[in-house]
Amino acid sequence: MSAFGDLKYPADFRNFDYVNVDAPKGGQFSTVPSYRAYNQSFFTFNTLNSFILKGDAPAGMEQTFVTLMSRAGDEPDAMYGLAAKSVAISPDGLVYRFTMRPEARFHDGSRLTAQDAAFSLTTLKAKGHPLISQQMRDVVKAEAPDDATLVVTFAPKRGRDVPLFVGGLPIFSKAYYSARPFEESTLDIPLGSGPYKVGRFEAGRYIEYDRVKDWWAKDLPVSRGAFNFDTVRYEFYRDRDVAFEGFTGRNYLYREEFTSRIWNTRYDFPAIKDGRVRQEMMPDDTPSGAQGWFINTRRDKFKDPRVREAIGNAFDFEWTNKTIMYGSYARTVSPFQNSDMMASGMPSPEEIALLEPFRGKVPAEVFGTPYVPPVSDGSGQDRTLLRRAVQLLQDAGCAMKDGKRMTAQGAPFRIEFLLDEPAFQAHHMPFIKNLGTLGIEATLRLVDPVQHRARRDDFDYDLVIERFGFSTVPGDSLRPFFTSKAAETKGSNNLAGISDPAVDAMVDQIIAADTRPKLVFAARALDRIIRSGRYWVPQWYANSHRLAYWDVFGHPAKLPKYAGVGAPDLWWSEAAKAAGPALNSDPKQAK
Repeated sequence: MSAFGDLKYPADFRNFDYVNVDAPKGGQFSTVPSYRAYNQSFFTFNTLNSFILKGDAPAGMEQTFVTLMSRAGDEPDAMYGLAAKSVAISPDGLVYRFTMRPEARFHDGSRLTAQDAAFSLTTLKAKGHPLISQQMRDVVKAEAPDDATLVVTFAPKRGRDVPLFVGGLPIFSKAYYSARPFEESTLDIPLGSGPYKVGRFEAGRYIEYDRVKDWWAKDLPVSRGAFNFDTVRYEFYRDRDVAFEGFTGRNYLYREEFTSRIWNTRYDFPAIKDGRVRQEMMPDDTPSGAQGWFINTRRDKFKDPRVREAIGNAFDFEWTNKTIMYGSYARTVSPFQNSDMMASGMPSPEEIALLEPFRGKVPAEVFGTPYVPPVSDGSGQDRTLLRRAVQLLQDAGCAMKDGKRMTAQGAPFRIEFLLDEPAFQAHHMPFIKNLGTLGIEATLRLVDPVQHRARRDDFDYDLVIERFGFSTVPGDSLRPFFTSKAAETKGSNNLAGISDPAVDAMVDQIIAADTRPKLVFAARALDRIIRSGRYWVPQWYANSHRLAYWDVFGHPAKLPKYAGVGAPDLWWSEAAKAAGPALNSDPKQAK
């Protein structure tokens, strides 16, 4: 199935085109986390339940569970059967009837049935992480009339991508959780059914996943050529520089480099020079999304967009990129950066038609060219931009008193940047200095990852950094980031607290779009409104992946466009190359 019904592969396909079906099985893949979902952390973990709000979970837990269907990496949104061998969709698109594979099994040998799938969907909607439950708002019910049949009923006008989201959710054992609370943060290993199961781990330090060699789904079309490593291991470091030293010492084998300073200055160690470590740049043609400082508009001092724009003018991207990041990045301006959904120029007639009901209720700028952060002179302290910031603050009622900037509410204007890793400190210092020039007292609060997660989930911050992106066919996935409901939901990704009927309406238009062109026009209209609100100080993006790895791996010659770098799922171990010193026995933000 897919959002618009477009599918590349026929019903009898044997494998995805991009995999190496002859890839050898064996060996170890080890890395540090480079992505996170739900309650996962880059730096530590204290629970193995990665689908609830409570606790910090490790990367990789999703590989211990199967889903109803599996995504194809060379199609924007297509899914093919995994635990479900077929799906029948009602003419109105509101009832999906999945037929389960009779051979599906949990790791203890018990059968995986439609009863387990129905239990999982019902439980995730009621007790799962808010990012899951929000995207399941259009799931009316999940039922299992028998062990082989799962019936999922959706609400009218459901989001286009909600069935795809449901198809990609983990399936839990109903029997296992009949004796355990699902919402518990625990280090007990859950009963899974995926290509890997949890092996050795030490909370906060490392976790290993062992390949299930007799996995029931290993010969399915969606699985051939994938999941080749016997062990996938994640190492956890609290500091990027220390993590890099661990890589040079071969404590782990693969690294995606997100720190431009390290990429440009420190990849000159002996193993690079003699070819034992390879560097590779892989293009990234997918939407790059947004990375920046998100301003918490739930706080009175940030409610005026002129104040938020003034704060943004104090950040000198050109100086930061040149001086700290070796010119490695381009400026992000849109939540849909690097895609055709990003607005540019004057709005099209189709966009105007969507925006017209909100004329007079949104800034007039929405009907002109979209906001782009100003380009500085690269000095680090552009006087023109700072003067503009002063004027914006004055216009917003933020006057100076005794040499200090006051908020419109009459209190000293103070800003605290919340941060969970030291590698970002250098990017804050010139920003903080410029805010001081405006009379704003800005400070940096570096906290441990657990406290950072708790404060982020509770919206207890002034400005916080986040990176997020969307698929090429976003829909209901936009709700947790931009809608009024999400602004009130603890743990949501609406970090800025955006609560605007016009934004809600454009999200609904995107969800309701029945063609790709309609989706694009609605996304551009949404982009214009969000950018007019100055909800974040945009940072930067790159259109490639910077990889470094010990020369013990192979990967497909041409990786699929929508599967990122394909590691570790599509890579494999080169046995002859892997013979070497033993390892220790025991999509981050870009900088």
